[in-house]
This record gives sequence, structure tokens and C-alpha cells, in this order.
Amino acid sequence: MEKNGEVLVKVQNVSKKFSLDLKTGLKYGALDIIKSTFGVSIKKELRPKEFWAVKDVSFELRRGECIGLIGHNGAGKSTLLKILNGLYAPDKGQITMKGKIGALIELGAGFNPILTGRENIYNNASILGFTKAEVDEKIQSIIDFSEIKKFIDAPVQNYSSGMKVRLGFAIASHLEPDILIIDEVLAVGDLGFVLKCFKKIDELLPKTAMIFVSHSMPMVSRICNEIILLDHGSAEYQGNDIGKGVQKYYGKFTNNDENVVFDNAQFELTDKQILLSDGVVKRNENFTIKLSFKILDKSVREFPRLYLEFKDKEQRAIAIIIIDSKREIKSSDSIITYESEVINPLFTLGKYTADIGLSTLKENSPILRINNAFEFFASGDHEQWVAFELETKTQILMH
Repeated sequence: MEKNGEVLVKVQNVSKKFSLDLKTGLKYGALDIIKSTFGVSIKKELRPKEFWAVKDVSFELRRGECIGLIGHNGAGKSTLLKILNGLYAPDKGQITMKGKIGALIELGAGFNPILTGRENIYNNASILGFTKAEVDEKIQSIIDFSEIKKFIDAPVQNYSSGMKVRLGFAIASHLEPDILIIDEVLAVGDLGFVLKCFKKIDELLPKTAMIFVSHSMPMVSRICNEIILLDHGSAEYQGNDIGKGVQKYYGKFTNNDENVVFDNAQFELTDKQILLSDGVVKRNENFTIKLSFKILDKSVREFPRLYLEFKDKEQRAIAIIIIDSKREIKSSDSIITYESEVINPLFTLGKYTADIGLSTLKENSPILRINNAFEFFASGDHEQWVAFELETKTQILMH
């Protein structure tokens, strides 16, 4: 599909290198200054003890578009943002940016710590080219949005990290820049403020080109129409198939091994099976989970309560199975096996894990807990950011 609109951000084959240690960096920096002074060309290739923090990245961004940068810590996301914001000069490539730029790339970045919040609003606005009169019109709205009215005339150095995020986002969003750069700083805010920020982002996006960095894939999928997965500075995946990029992102993390987080030595998990056709959970097709526990304490007579807690890729609990029984354990019993059939599963496409827990029936006191005890994949037509797709009977009426 052909894109329309003016390109506000154009990144062409941008690369940035750093030295592995300070001494080498200072040495190379001094040599480069001397060479440039005498008109000697500086080689752009790597020298000993150097590495590419960003390597050959290219993309275009138009008004109304949002590109998501994802990747593990150290993948090059923050370096790329600092290049885009002018804090670093690229060693290779070219960047063209048109219009006013607002950036939230580090906590407190752009704030003068000894100035008050109010003074920093005017300070930030003047850097973006706004006049005092223009800021006077917006300042009350900025203060109200930030919800720190009580502290607006206190020095920013006394602000908590959450207060800095509130003020920084309020300034950047209300000055309505042509280009808005947002790093992981929103993760510091509380849920209520994050939801408020995304509502503001929805208002801004049609008028703004946005670059968004986050480790939260639901956040990325909510606002981004393109995604770049960075790995060791290079774009491992780039495109508008957000689900594909996210799947590659999750695939970079190894599976957690069985993690016993509580064990009072009464029972031991000896066998776990998920009986599936074709090895995946299929929509509306029942499947069976079979778990066996060895009885270690022969004095126990109460049949334990079993619970299974299912989690999505973000490790959020999404569903639970609880199994109770009033049967008693006999002294001759050595193994307890639970065989539970899940009826009409509605999991959407993706990977899921499950925690196993045993507790006492009467007091519900924990006996055994194993996190990420097993995993499974659910089939589907396309990636979604909800765990379940509900079945409905729907009528569509036309008048």
C-alpha cells in the first residue's frame, strides 16, 4: 500500500560505534581530532576494542505514523534514540528530521535540576522555539495534566522519578511537537497515569510522527504501525507485521527451567503431560492435562487442593483451574494423579506457560509451588494481544 504524507523522519544507513573502555575511547577521540585538524580523513570502520552500538539502520516516518523499537537491553535502542535526538553524531549514514522535536529518552533529561518545575516548562519550550506568550496559554493545562501542582514551584532535583515522568510527558505532549520520541520512561509511571498518557498519545498521533521504545509488547502493538527489532545494533526484523516482530522478540529469550519456589517436602511432582493433537492447543478442541505427585509424607491424610495458573507471554495470569477433593489419602497410597480435561479452550495464537500449586484443603496453606512448570502453544489465524477470543452469536441488522 502506497504511503501518503510528508516524511518527517528519514534515517539512512545510520551507524554508531563505541569503545569498550574509556582509555581506548579517549585515545581514539584525540587521534580523530588531530586528523580532522590536519585534514586527514578518518576511517569509519571498527578499530581494536570498538563495537557497533547501531549498525546500518534505515527507516522513514510520516505524520500520523508510529514506529516501535524493541529488543533486549543493550540492543542499541537508546543509542539510536540519542542519535535521533542529536545527543550523538552518527559515524555513518544520514538523518533528516523536519519540524519540532519532543523527546522523553531518560528520566530528567532536559531538566535543569536546580530550577523549579514551572521554570523548566518555560526552559524546555524555549528550546523547541515556543515564545513565552505561547507557553502562558498552555502552562495551566501542562500543570493540570502532570498532577504535580503542589510541587510545581519546587526544584526538580527534589522530584521523584514518577514526578519527573509526569512533568516530562506533560511538557512534550502539550507543546505538540511534529516528532515525539518516547523511551521506556513511561514504565515508571503508575497505571492511572500511563492510561492517561496513551489517551493523550491517541490525540497527538494524527498530527505527529512518533518513535516509541518499550519492553511491553501490548503497549507497542497498541500504537505502532511498524516495528524494528534490534539485536546488537542491527535490525533483525523490520516491517509492519507487528505480530511477527514480537514473536521474534520473545523467541530471543530462553525458556525458564522448572522453578520450585515453595516445597514443604510432602509431595513431589513426578510426571506432567499435556495431551494434544498435533502438539498445539486448538480453538474449541478439548485437551487434557495429566499431573502426578509422589506422596513423600506418609502421615498426610488430606487430599491437597491443586491449582493451575495459566500465563501469557508477558507472564500475566489469565486463567486458573482449581481442583478440590474431599477424598482421604490412605497409608498405602504412594502416587496421586490429577487428570483434567479443559473444555472448549478459547486461547488465541501464541505461547503460554502454567504454574502448578498444591495447598491444604481446609486452611489453603501452600504445600508446593512450581513456576513455569510447563508450556504450550495455541494455534490461530493471527497474533492478538488478548488471551481469549470469546465466542458469540451475532446478528448484524441493516436498516
